[in-house]
Amino acid sequence: MRKQGDASRVRRWLFEDEHKRAAQLSGNAREQVKAHDHPWWKVMCLTGVDYFSTLGYQPGIAALAAGLLSPLATVVLIVLTLLGALPIYRRVAAESPHGQGSLAMLEKLLSRWKGKLLILALLGFAATDFVITITLSAADAAAHAVENPYLPGFLHGENMLITLVLIALLGAVFLKGFAEAIGMAVALVGVYLALNLVVVVTALVHVAHSAHLVVDWQNLLVRQHGSIWAMVGVSLLVFPKLALGLSGFETGVSVMPLVRGGDGDAAADGRVRNTRRLLTIAALIMSVFLITSSFATTVLIPQEEFQPGGQASGRALAYLAHAYLGGAFGTVYDLSTIAILWFAGASAMAGLLNLVPRYLPRYGMAPNWAGATRPLVIVISVIAFVITWIFDASVDAQGGAYATGVLVLISSAALAVTLSAVKRRQRIAAVAYSLITVVFAYTTVANIVERPDGVKIATFFIVAIIGTSLVSRATRSLELRVERVEFDAAARRILDKAVRSGQIRIIANEPNGRTEAEYREKEQEARENSHLPQDSTPVFVEVTITDASDFQSTLHVHGEKRHGYRILRVKSPSIANAIAAILLQIRDETGIRPHVYFAWTEGNPFKFLLRYLFSGDGDVPPVTREVLRRAEPEPALRPLVHVG
Repeated sequence: MRKQGDASRVRRWLFEDEHKRAAQLSGNAREQVKAHDHPWWKVMCLTGVDYFSTLGYQPGIAALAAGLLSPLATVVLIVLTLLGALPIYRRVAAESPHGQGSLAMLEKLLSRWKGKLLILALLGFAATDFVITITLSAADAAAHAVENPYLPGFLHGENMLITLVLIALLGAVFLKGFAEAIGMAVALVGVYLALNLVVVVTALVHVAHSAHLVVDWQNLLVRQHGSIWAMVGVSLLVFPKLALGLSGFETGVSVMPLVRGGDGDAAADGRVRNTRRLLTIAALIMSVFLITSSFATTVLIPQEEFQPGGQASGRALAYLAHAYLGGAFGTVYDLSTIAILWFAGASAMAGLLNLVPRYLPRYGMAPNWAGATRPLVIVISVIAFVITWIFDASVDAQGGAYATGVLVLISSAALAVTLSAVKRRQRIAAVAYSLITVVFAYTTVANIVERPDGVKIATFFIVAIIGTSLVSRATRSLELRVERVEFDAAARRILDKAVRSGQIRIIANEPNGRTEAEYREKEQEARENSHLPQDSTPVFVEVTITDASDFQSTLHVHGEKRHGYRILRVKSPSIANAIAAILLQIRDETGIRPHVYFAWTEGNPFKFLLRYLFSGDGDVPPVTREVLRRAEPEPALRPLVHVG
């Protein structure tokens, strides 16, 4: 008994916020917490814990990928950042002032099941991006820790252990409860960028006082690659390996609701303007740090130190901090880097917890436990443990997977912006965005071919998300998934007249020609086969299927009189769910249990089941009855279903 009681308490603790969380994610919460807005530069720091923290490992990865050409390859990265990713996301910000992001743009542009399946696939890549952010950031934090001379001796070389401990601590914070603190982000980013500025300026001063270092670097470049055109060509080829330096743009758009825009009707315009400023300033700051840090680390650090196991592996700027500013400053730099990398993992965890549930519940593709935060945190943490073990807590080994997630999201944003420009018939913009899309698509493919680990992990997430989603959709298909039912004035007059007769009898009709003969034959069939009383005047209900891939909906019921018959018309993703919801709403408003009359549907039951799941129709009578049974467990209160 005690074990059962303990298990029950653990279950209650895990799922204590399930209903509140599910309501918030589905938009049914009665009380929504209004996010307080902040100046754009403070919100930039919130996105910066992810974006700017890549300085901890980007110079080392660039040197490992491009060697002596690292500065030139970084220039290519900067050009694509400022002329490619930045214009794309400035457009995304303009079209999603409430932080919906590029995925929501694609969802609108590509409707129905093809849009839903594309979003599910992109969620797989987003999961790759966020999970690898957690594992890579923790691994790089561990790399900074183990190379610090003040770390206890028994922890030196224990990268795996330290990485797992950091991930576990991250999960523990979210299990207890986590609210993103912009103040903490501002402090971390401010200190981190200030320390990086000191390190980079010190390194550049050292380079200026040792001019032969630059000459030696140039001579090595000429011996290895010959002409400048060969260098440019190689830089273009290796650029995809540096693409993880493009992270942060999608996050920058997703936090738009936190950006202060102004008062009144102009608030949305001000939010867009300030978000664009946020994206631009962040990209400029990052570009300056990327090129200066890449140049300084390439010239000052021996190439062998960038290799796995080398002192600069995953921590090139920290190497310079210890070398030129001493152990005390280097330790402060290490602590700052560890803190911002750890907080980058927290930002990624929060993003993943909000991104996936934002879509899956609306699709009906979230299992029950997805409505609670803690089970998701445990699942994400376990996945992060496994990925850390697979990659042996190596920063360099995870770079490809991280870049894949980042590039796919940016490519999808470029595609969304291109399709939007085409739809708006903005030809010049469409051509420009198309070229950017092609560049990002090439970069993505090149990165996948060179380092397939990312697409393998993303494929795992995609298969898991789609498989779990379809199973969840099937198991939840018989839920009453209508948010509310609204009757117009004509519909209410029809119902009021039926109420005065003392009975409400409804005939379900599939609208075809909507001729007088059609209604007459349907009524006669109900009287003969389903025992509709001769003295009753029925009301017809007609459901037109809209987008069957939608799960939840609000029903707007319109009343009309046609050929002398009273008709309730409604549009819905599912016929059975719409009829069940209308019957329950009529019962609740009138206090009368309505009767509904169907005709049997001939055909294969399995085929009808698939049609119901994916097309919204199928064998309507038994499905309607089952939806009603689940929504109203008390038989005496349940609307009556007649089938003949």
